[in-house]
Amino acid sequence: MTQIENARQFTALHVKGKPLVLYNIWDAGSAKALADAGAPAVATGSWSVAGAQGYADGQALPLETLLHVAERIVSTVSVPVSIDFEGAYAIEPDAVAQNVTQLIATGAVGINFEDQVVGLSALHAIDIQVARIKAVRAAADAAGVPLHINARTDLFLKAEKGVDHKTLEAASLERAAAYAEAGADSYFVPGLTDPEQIARLCAAVALPVNVMSLGKALTAVPEVAAMGAARLSFGPGPYALAMRALAARYTELL
Repeated sequence: MTQIENARQFTALHVKGKPLVLYNIWDAGSAKALADAGAPAVATGSWSVAGAQGYADGQALPLETLLHVAERIVSTVSVPVSIDFEGAYAIEPDAVAQNVTQLIATGAVGINFEDQVVGLSALHAIDIQVARIKAVRAAADAAGVPLHINARTDLFLKAEKGVDHKTLEAASLERAAAYAEAGADSYFVPGLTDPEQIARLCAAVALPVNVMSLGKALTAVPEVAAMGAARLSFGPGPYALAMRALAARYTELL
């Protein structure tokens, strides 16, 4: 399929109550392994891609390296490819648009785009993040590709220890509505794992909701489906598991 067809197909895979399972990959080899296993799409996790290249998470991986990795993944598999683009390696909308244009040129059809100020504990104000999402959409429109924007909020991941996530529901709904109006295609809430709260969010938000498995939470696809989620990600988990298995096998040989 063409890049445009892959982009449309990727968005079509986001169905409330029938989650797209993205067991996050980190390079062309891991992407091919999952595509060969029948995955309808693949998506990277920033922590995993950075770790596989010897970098820390948080845009420490050079943009040029990330673009190369994305290009190799797209060249290796025929399924839609989404890239965790963190904060797009920029703050200002014009710079965000320039970097997104470069990513689209690799053939990627989706991005994770987060509202945290990368490297800090703060989140971008809603109006600032809205302007940034609009810049992503404008770049995609200019390229003629219906890029899937998975708008991530770090409200729950960045919440201070001990803060009840239920107190963040109103703020989360406000951001979801604003991001949807700005042109986002789905809403990503990593760190939120309470089934009842996820169900309420999925029912209240117009966008398909993406949740992330953390530890033993949100690992059963039927349960996540029952909550109304449209996408289930696994973040750095698959990479960490693979690296532990590699090290364990080596020690067994000794």
